[in-house]
Amino acid sequence: MIGAHVIVGYTGDAGGRDALALGTAITQVTGGELTVATIYPPGSPGQAVEAQANLAHAAGELGERPAEYMAFESRGAGRGLAVLASRIKADLIVVGSADGGQHGRIAIGSTSDHLLHLSPEAVMLAPAGYRPPAEPTRLTLAYVHRPQCDEAVELVAQAALRLGVPLRLITLDLRTDDAGRLRDDLALAVRLAWEGTGIEAEAEIAEGYDVAAAIGAVEWPPGDLLVCASSEDAQAHRVFLGELAMKVLRASVCPVAVLPRGFN
Repeated sequence: MIGAHVIVGYTGDAGGRDALALGTAITQVTGGELTVATIYPPGSPGQAVEAQANLAHAAGELGERPAEYMAFESRGAGRGLAVLASRIKADLIVVGSADGGQHGRIAIGSTSDHLLHLSPEAVMLAPAGYRPPAEPTRLTLAYVHRPQCDEAVELVAQAALRLGVPLRLITLDLRTDDAGRLRDDLALAVRLAWEGTGIEAEAEIAEGYDVAAAIGAVEWPPGDLLVCASSEDAQAHRVFLGELAMKVLRASVCPVAVLPRGFN
């Protein structure tokens, strides 16, 4: 289960605070390590000092909560977080929404865009203004019948079992596919979850004329977490989201975790 070592990409803005709150909540549930990192560009002493100031602010936010604080030099924040995560053996990178996005939704900036197309570790994004509850209430996997998602079913089911929360599998029906086939595919995923873990997963088809409408047609109670598998186009052990999954991420009202290809 991801969360044994979480690295938070911290910036001194609302998105950074959202990421810090979410990353802290995850490690409180998993008992994992927490690293708070600020990335600054090379050859910029002033921004290096600002990075340290940001980390001091983060430490003030966390108080006595154990964490490691790191300022890391890199040409890009997304690249820096990916490299740092590999070096310290973190298994999850948490970032916030980019400035200017809609409250309660995820806006993709340059940092998250890089991570969603090249990260070697799982990536989680917090919607703007997100405040995590004390405990998770459910894991939801966005399911499409393909090998990456089939592998994710058992992984997410195992995580739900360990957390003691329900598992929901949702498939989008955008009125362009055979509805009967989508139901059959979803039934297969439910069976995969049962055979792998003994969990009786909920199954739901989200209907709409576009992704945002479909996502909005199903309930997302506080404490829900949406999980997506990477595209088949992803390199081995890398995150890569396709066009449809990116639309799902942008429409989500809860945090979204994206698993690298071949994640275990």
